[in-house]
Order: sequence, then C-alpha cells, then structure tokens
Amino acid sequence: MKKLLLHPAAKLVVFITCLLPFAWLFYGVLTNQLGANPAEALIRATGDWTLRFLCIVLAVTPLRVISHTPALARFRRMLGLFVYFYVLLHLLSYSWFDMGFDLADIVKDIIKRPFILVGFSAFLLLTPLAATSFNAAIRKLGAKRWQMLHKLVYLIAGLGLLHFFWMRSGKNNFAEVFVYAGIIAALLGWRIWQSWGRRPPRAVPQNTATPQ
Repeated sequence: MKKLLLHPAAKLVVFITCLLPFAWLFYGVLTNQLGANPAEALIRATGDWTLRFLCIVLAVTPLRVISHTPALARFRRMLGLFVYFYVLLHLLSYSWFDMGFDLADIVKDIIKRPFILVGFSAFLLLTPLAATSFNAAIRKLGAKRWQMLHKLVYLIAGLGLLHFFWMRSGKNNFAEVFVYAGIIAALLGWRIWQSWGRRPPRAVPQNTATPQ
C-alpha cells in the first residue's frame, strides 16, 4: 500500500477519481439525464459532493495515524482543493440556475434565507483556506499561523452541516443529515481525543518540607 501511495502516478489517479462526480454531472447535462428538474439536481449534487469531500479531507489525518500510513498526507492538499472546486460549482449552479446571475437578487436571497446565509458563510471561510494551500503561503504565514487558520475547517464543516440540515428540514428528511453529522462528530471527537492525549502531564509539586 505504501508503495502504491508513493508511486508517481498516485496523485494523477486520485485527481481523476475526484473529477468523476463532475464528469458524471457534465455528462448528465449534455444527455439530459438529470431528471425533471436538472437545475435542482445540479445544485443538490454539487452540494452533496462538497460535503462528502469535506468529510474525506477531515478523515485523512485519522486514517494516516491509525493505519500508520504517512503517505496519505500527500493527497490532503489536493482533496482540500477539490472541496473548494465543488463548493464553487454549487455556488455557480445556484447563482446561475436559481438566480440568473442577478447580483442584487442573490444578495437579497442570502440575507433573507438563513440556510443560504450559513452556506455562503462557509464558502467565505473556505476561500482563505484554498488560497493558502500552497507552500509559498505556508512559508509566508509561518507553520503555526497556517495551522491555526486551517483549523477553521471544523467550523466550516459545522456550517456546511447546518446548511444541509436547514435545506432538508423543508421536506422533513434528515436521514443523510444524521449520517454526515455522525461522521463529522466522530472525526472531530478523534481530534479532541488526540489533542487531549498529547497534553503533557501536570507536574506533581514536590514536598520540600523537612520531615519532623
């Protein structure tokens, strides 16, 4: 497995695999196979894939540590950028098919509907993470500040989940919401457990009194 992950072609394979959902949606548009409401299908599918890739990105470090496979870390940046790629497609689909690229109407809709405001907030927070996913940005920010910035991914995941929950609440369909919530909670819980386990033990004060 380690040899496969370190193979020069491994990144290309992961890249092509990550593009498959986009290729399927593009093919569906060209062949009119997205159902009776293709605009809604595109908006929902790109949103779903954004959340799925977000879960995959959050799972990279736990899988790397638990499986003792450090080579997995080399795919995390690419996977993170695919999160941004699919959220851009999601936003573009909404702006185009729902709002006709009318900026004034888009702003009013974002302000008026809380679930869109939450989703747009997640997009805004994700933008600096995508913009700093390069070595030059890491060097400029410094490793510590870069790591602090990229911890926003958990807040972004929470906002994305809330956006999904509010969207599904209209139809009272929460099955998928609970699945994603369980995955994100488990991954966040693992992080908290790891951080707690790394804390140095508190020093036991020494009794310096002279025994009587």
